[in-house]
Amino acid sequence: MDYTANTSEVKDEKGSVEEIGNDNWVQKLRQELIVSGYSSRTVKMYLCYFNEFDRFLKKPIEQCERDDIVAFLAEKKEKGNVSNATLALVHAALHFFFHKIMRKKIVEDIKIAKKATKLPTVLGRDEVKKLIKATPPKRDRLIVEFLYSSGCRVSECVKLKTENLDFKEKMASIRGGKGNKDRMIILSKEWLKHIKKYLKRKKIKSVFVFSKKNGTPLSSDTVQRVVKKAAEKAGIQKKVTPHTLRHSYATHLLETGENIRKIQELLGHSDLSTTQIYTRVSTAELKKVKSPLDRL
Repeated sequence: MDYTANTSEVKDEKGSVEEIGNDNWVQKLRQELIVSGYSSRTVKMYLCYFNEFDRFLKKPIEQCERDDIVAFLAEKKEKGNVSNATLALVHAALHFFFHKIMRKKIVEDIKIAKKATKLPTVLGRDEVKKLIKATPPKRDRLIVEFLYSSGCRVSECVKLKTENLDFKEKMASIRGGKGNKDRMIILSKEWLKHIKKYLKRKKIKSVFVFSKKNGTPLSSDTVQRVVKKAAEKAGIQKKVTPHTLRHSYATHLLETGENIRKIQELLGHSDLSTTQIYTRVSTAELKKVKSPLDRL
């Protein structure tokens, strides 16, 4: 007799309804993830992948074996055509569930392909100037300037509060960044001049540096649209996102001789190897190398 998962409905952060299976296990997984400090986005993704696996399994989760997990991952890769990065996320979700919740070590030795290492898209300095110039003045331009001059993630940008700005020291504190970590960032002297004027002129006062007309924070989607429109208007052919400005910030700092460990701290990377990707992007030193043809 086929096993049919016991399902219920759970609302995500936006209020949309998502059907999930194995009520008790899902609740335990969700609680364990929250207690472990995972972000709401990661919690949502892990629950989604667990639900997919539960539907695929067609038998009680207690009866799951290693071969079932391998078959699921293989189907995701072949039929779903997912990237290695996505497959790694699915693997991590199942590993967490079986290791932490079920106390079964049946995922440990399942090896998956490493995600492809792609060099991040970086804008040249002239392209950054064009992008800023193409952005409407006041709030939107200040957002683009902030993203580039601070290296912040878009989620950190929209959550930035005026109380976190230190005009005297030209620094700001980022609260609850990725991994729920706090850190300090540097601020541009020019940007601080303009943001001070902007905040004084705001009709509706808000705790957030960048806000809607009613004082509520902007969404990440809004900031992404601002950057995308500016890039199109500037005629930049590369795919430009807020994260492109973060990549550009790190690369340009590295090219000016800034210490990589300081850049790591400013970006909020827990692992130096994450920051070292920018040593492969920077072309400043490579340009100094002469082609052997030119030496003949």
